[in-house]
Amino acid sequence: MKRIGHSLRRGFTLIELSLVMMMGMLTSAMVLALFNQQLTFLSIYNAQNFLASEAPIISMYVSRLVGKADRFRLHDSVADALAGVRSRITPSPVLVLNFRQPDGTMRASILSFENRGAGNALYYYVVPVSGVLGTPQWSISNKPTNAEFSLNQGVLCMTLTGPAGEQIIYSGTIQQ
Repeated sequence: MKRIGHSLRRGFTLIELSLVMMMGMLTSAMVLALFNQQLTFLSIYNAQNFLASEAPIISMYVSRLVGKADRFRLHDSVADALAGVRSRITPSPVLVLNFRQPDGTMRASILSFENRGAGNALYYYVVPVSGVLGTPQWSISNKPTNAEFSLNQGVLCMTLTGPAGEQIIYSGTIQQ
């Protein structure tokens, strides 16, 4: 039996195809805009990462060390600090902290901002009784681009410069 009439048309019209393509392009444009916004937020977060995560940890370590010290000296190099020569009052990359032990003897530790081959970092040394300094006990941070210890009206200050050029100044006195 033969069918009389128009056969069913299959497919979409040109207007329908155009409409679907436009909606797809709008959706992809919105996704790209959101992705670009996320990248911008990530770069802002990374720029502030030193201030948000690294700086509080450095503050805790340094404030505990300086707070327990009995006296301090500033030096230009770790070798000068270890030998106890050429102490200075101008801004310096090396800080020697002296601690009184329970038996009355003094022990020293050194905070030093230096390059030991793997880039600049803030290192902590414990000076052994023999006076022969080995490798640092630990690295406090390798994020700062500069660190200086200085005296400001009798108050010990540590100025850290972060990777984005931000400066943080820690100040504290030694408790007697």
